[in-house]
Amino acid sequence: QVQFVESGGGLVQPGGSLRLSCAASGMIFSIYAMGWYRQAPGKQRKLVAAITSGGSINYGDGAKGRFTISRDNAANTVSLQMNALRPEDTAVYYCSADHELLAIHYWGQGTQVTVSS
Repeated sequence: QVQFVESGGGLVQPGGSLRLSCAASGMIFSIYAMGWYRQAPGKQRKLVAAITSGGSINYGDGAKGRFTISRDNAANTVSLQMNALRPEDTAVYYCSADHELLAIHYWGQGTQVTVSS
């Protein structure tokens, strides 16, 4: 059974930093592209950042230059370092996994990030 344990969300002031982590189990982590999406109230879920099994990275709008995604295949984790946070970054952040060859996709349960003074 595939499971994700997301951590690192919380309340931070504008300009602050947070580091999200997602620990996966029950899957062959190294053959999945991993990513982070976010969904603000009343809005669609959108890509924040994704990293393939080979290490290629793609950032969504608003993330490039402030956020950094990384993965540790030995530890089955994907992380998102978020710097210079803005109120508009407030959302529920979801870990995602996509099999590199098959149409298999998983979502984490989400972690709340609130940027407010």
